[in-house]
Amino acid sequence: MNQLSFFIFFGIYLLLSRNLRNIFPFNFFASKPSLPIRSSIFYRNDGVAEGGMGEMDVEGGIAMKLWSKFRSESVFVNYTPFFVCLAAGNLNGDVFLQYELAEECADVEEDKKAIRKLRNYVQNKLKSHDSLVREWGFELPEQSTLTNGTVKYMEFLLATASGRIDGARVPSKLATPFEKTKVAAYTLGAIAPCMRLFAFINKAIQALLDPNDSSHIYKKWIDHYCSQNFEAYAFQIEELLDTLSVSLTGEELDVIEKVYYQSMRLELDFFSSQPIMQEAVVPLSQMLDPAVGGQLTIFCDFDLTCTAFDSSAILAEIAIITMQKADLDGPETQFAWMSSADLRSTWDALSTQYTEEFVRCVDSIIPTETVKSFSYESLYEALEQFANFEKKANSRVVQSGVLKGLNQEDIKKAGQGLILPDGCKGFFQKVMKNENLATAVHILSYCWCGDLIRSAFLSGDLKALNVHSNELACEESITTGEIIKKFESPMEKLQAFNNILNDKGKDCQHLTVYIGGSVGDLLCLLEADIGIVMGSSPTLRRLGEQFGVSFMPLFSGLVMKQREVVEVGSSKWKKLSGTLYTVSSWDEIHAFILGS
Repeated sequence: MNQLSFFIFFGIYLLLSRNLRNIFPFNFFASKPSLPIRSSIFYRNDGVAEGGMGEMDVEGGIAMKLWSKFRSESVFVNYTPFFVCLAAGNLNGDVFLQYELAEECADVEEDKKAIRKLRNYVQNKLKSHDSLVREWGFELPEQSTLTNGTVKYMEFLLATASGRIDGARVPSKLATPFEKTKVAAYTLGAIAPCMRLFAFINKAIQALLDPNDSSHIYKKWIDHYCSQNFEAYAFQIEELLDTLSVSLTGEELDVIEKVYYQSMRLELDFFSSQPIMQEAVVPLSQMLDPAVGGQLTIFCDFDLTCTAFDSSAILAEIAIITMQKADLDGPETQFAWMSSADLRSTWDALSTQYTEEFVRCVDSIIPTETVKSFSYESLYEALEQFANFEKKANSRVVQSGVLKGLNQEDIKKAGQGLILPDGCKGFFQKVMKNENLATAVHILSYCWCGDLIRSAFLSGDLKALNVHSNELACEESITTGEIIKKFESPMEKLQAFNNILNDKGKDCQHLTVYIGGSVGDLLCLLEADIGIVMGSSPTLRRLGEQFGVSFMPLFSGLVMKQREVVEVGSSKWKKLSGTLYTVSSWDEIHAFILGS
């Protein structure tokens, strides 16, 4: 961390302690912490509601709940050029060490006096920090310039510690212990995410480093922020925030939530605004210059990539509901060719048969021994057998008649009501609205109904998305039960992928990204310049690994690419490399391609 960040921390600590001494009979920051470390310190984002504090359903105190709710912001911080270059060990030293004290940033004279008062205290603390930085092998610069993101962050922390918070009812003079407690809680709400974020990101980076490799120039710095002492400081701040928040009202807890989120966003702005005076592999969009014909084409699967479950389940539910209505209308209705109970039973049988045969098909095409190196040709031949399985499964569905009698309007309404994974729709919206990036987006899907996909993205104003999928045949807006088949195999998907690229020509600077998570995506993932696998995808991984495909977390891959920039002089993405990159959320894809 640079000296400026240390100044912020120490300054806030001093301002905090000024309030806390009037509430507690001890100085919270006077000695090194000795509290135990939380065993589940990196909280999951499960069960977190979107509303205010009253709607959250995560066990633990307010600090844990807020980190769980806003942890996704840490992805964008982690994928900034600053941290990718730092993790790679080649971050420019001038960027790492820049700092300047904050007096000139303050507009209010009272704030300037407060900062000047802090200066003597902070300088003493920084002397010990200077020695530590020099021990790490760096020489400190005499001065540097504050970025706009730094200024905003400092102003926010100082205003919060002084009780000047938008939406909070805080008197100009804190006369009662409760008023002081409230401001202290607000201030802890501003600094807690900073401490937790630093511990979290450095843990992620440390996991990528060889513990026996001393050549990484920032290893000691990373180890410092992964230490138990730093972890304990972060834990103590969260513990105290929990304690101070117990007596607050729902409205006041909402203020803490607002402050916490604002601090997270300002942290992101802080690191995003750091001037990186070197080539960086993130964000991907910066590598393409529209002025010289740079284009980005994003291909994406739909089922289990943009959805949490297969679209066939949605169509099955629509069919069953339609038949239930027909049951009530009587046997004379045109849709009453099968009872809803029989239809459900038929769907269950089709689903069970598909699952069982899918497992047998995958087992049959996997070689008994893992190949020694990536073999695209062998994988392609194996997937040709998989194509026959998909075609037979679709034929059974058509012959059963389970897709007969669906109203197109019901399908479109179901699509519009479909809840896509967090960040999915927002990512595509940002991509399509980015005027500085020439981008085309194509959805390639086995889904039986393109109307369902188009409707799912309609509410996000994403009409410009190109949807390529199978379609349900209709007569007078009612499905006949037939499927207009376009994609039934990985090879057919790949053919559509190549046709789209061939139409673009070869004269432009072009980059392709494919995002998917099923076996049917495997060939396209490998043919793209960058293949990104969404989620765990165990069957895809098992099949791919047997044919020499390697799977690497995207952030790890970016760190390796960043090292290539220094070692080789440039870093180019290459198709058919045999390496696919894994992500667990759409935020990772957003951060990688577009940045913050």
